[in-house]
Amino acid sequence: MTDPTTPTATRLHRPSWRDGRLVVGVLLVLVSTVLGSVALARADDTVPVFAARSVLVAGQRLTPADVGRVDVRLAGSTAAYLSARTSLPPGAVLLRDVRPGELIPASAVGTQDDAAVQPVALLVDATSAAVLTTGSVVDVYVNRPDPEGVAAAGATAYAGPVRSVEAVTVLRVSGDDGVLGSRSATRSVQVLLPRDRVGELVGDVDGGARITLVPVPGSPLGTPT
Repeated sequence: MTDPTTPTATRLHRPSWRDGRLVVGVLLVLVSTVLGSVALARADDTVPVFAARSVLVAGQRLTPADVGRVDVRLAGSTAAYLSARTSLPPGAVLLRDVRPGELIPASAVGTQDDAAVQPVALLVDATSAAVLTTGSVVDVYVNRPDPEGVAAAGATAYAGPVRSVEAVTVLRVSGDDGVLGSRSATRSVQVLLPRDRVGELVGDVDGGARITLVPVPGSPLGTPT
C-alpha cells in the first residue's frame, strides 16, 4: 500500500524589485497619479476677467455696476483682458464700444484724456428721443434762430435744420424733462461728441438753437416711451 503524498507547503516570498509585475504596478500607480494631477490642474486653470453687463460705449466712465466677473480659460496672454483679480482702475474710461457679455480688452480702457470723445447732455425734442437708448447712433441736427426770419407774434423764427455732427453715440437717455406749459416736451439725452465739436454745439445751444437727434440706418433702438 502506497503512503499518501504529503503536500509541500509553498513558502510566500516577499516581493522583490526584481519582480516585473511589481515594477509595472508601481509605474501604473505613478502614471495615474500624475495624469490625475494634470487633469485637476487644467480643470482649475482659469483666470478672472471683467465682462460687460450691458452695452458700453466709448467715452463712458466704467463703474462696478457696468461689469461682472467671469472665470475663463485663455489660450493666450491673460494681459489682453481687464483682470478681475483687483478692482477697476480709478477713473477708467472706455476707449471703444463693448457689447453685452464681451470680455473687456485691456486696450479698450484708458483715462478721460485718452478718449477722443466727451459726454455732452443735450435737451432735445421728446419725439426724437423716444426711440433712443444707450448705444444708439444718431446724427445731430441744429436749427438756429433766424433774426431776419418771419414768425408769428411772440415766436422765434428759425433758419431750418442743418446736420451739425454725424454718427455720434448715445450714452444715456433721461426720463421726461418736459415743463408744464411749454410748447413741446423735451428730453435730456447724453451723447458722446468728438472733442473738437463740443464748443460749436455748446454755442448753438446757448444761442437758442433747437436740437434734434436722428438715428442713422441700422442703429440700435429702444422701445418708444
